[in-house]
Amino acid sequence: MRETSDLKRQAQRVRLSKFLALILRHQPERFGLALDEEGWASLPEVLEILRGLPNFRWATRADVIEIAEKGSGDGKQRFEVEGDRIRARYGHSIARTIRYEPCTPPPRLYHGTSPEAAEAILQEGLKPMGRQYIHLSPDPETAARVGARHTPHPLVLTVRADEAHAAGIPFYQADEAVYLTGHIPPSFLELPGRRERTDR
Repeated sequence: MRETSDLKRQAQRVRLSKFLALILRHQPERFGLALDEEGWASLPEVLEILRGLPNFRWATRADVIEIAEKGSGDGKQRFEVEGDRIRARYGHSIARTIRYEPCTPPPRLYHGTSPEAAEAILQEGLKPMGRQYIHLSPDPETAARVGARHTPHPLVLTVRADEAHAAGIPFYQADEAVYLTGHIPPSFLELPGRRERTDR
């Protein structure tokens, strides 16, 4: 019974995390939630929205803060809470400018994508595609897991982040498993099995 209860709790946490992503990243206006220029929303207002939805009436302030601090079970901290404010750390599709401190990236970062998209990316470079930033992973395994959300057989592109950074492309670190950047030209990209550089 304990195992069943734990699994139910975990499923609730995942659903809550996904809903928080919806209202803090993509559709705050759908729920009448106001975000400031840095993406912060009122935590009491978020809790009021949750109390008004049958599927989330169980969620308390402590539940939301726990998800912000510990994630929903996959180790990713997608949200942050500061007093009575909450915001998504990354992944916004709405026009908000979330400020991150620039960082020096590791020499290589990775991006999981579909086989169909890979050829176009190698020709045109990596682009945010409707988001504010491109999401990059610190290792191929993480990138493959991220890519698997969108395609059953992801390919993992290698980003020569040290060279891109030296060329003036800024990088930011949202958390231990997520690096952010803007457009990455194809000259800084590699696909396993295609090691040649494409200097365009």
